[in-house]
Amino acid sequence: MSEERSRLAVGAWAALLQVHAALVPRLDRALQQAVGLPLSWYDVLLELAAAPGRRLTMSELAQRVVLSRTRVSRIVDELVTAGLVGREGNPEDGRSAFAVMTAAGLARYRAAAPHYLASIEREFAAGLTDGELAAVGAALRKVVAEQPVPLAPRGPRR
Repeated sequence: MSEERSRLAVGAWAALLQVHAALVPRLDRALQQAVGLPLSWYDVLLELAAAPGRRLTMSELAQRVVLSRTRVSRIVDELVTAGLVGREGNPEDGRSAFAVMTAAGLARYRAAAPHYLASIEREFAAGLTDGELAAVGAALRKVVAEQPVPLAPRGPRR
């Protein structure tokens, strides 16, 4: 790798980390202020809403939200307590369980979605052209696609 290529790669990586570190807390704050929902809860609800039957095993959910199984388990426990998600045993594998979105969870997700999308526009997309957004999305999807162990597809961001 040339020195210039290395400089470009490190610069792009640093920018990605800086954007993530700056915007995730802002999105979390905006969702909590608008609908009283932490971003981590919304992310779990989003993935469940996009899943067939609105249910995923805990392993699938952990992979999709890119959190540790322990962290996902804690969030699901909180969502169960709030009545937004239920747990069901997996008849095919007694060691695993499904997280299943409840009707209340779907309603809460749908109420939060417009605020989430508005926050993405305001905090991330507003300063970029449509072409720049397309290029960023394409470049990041290419990185994901080239991973030796494919990452689980994310649900639609609605």
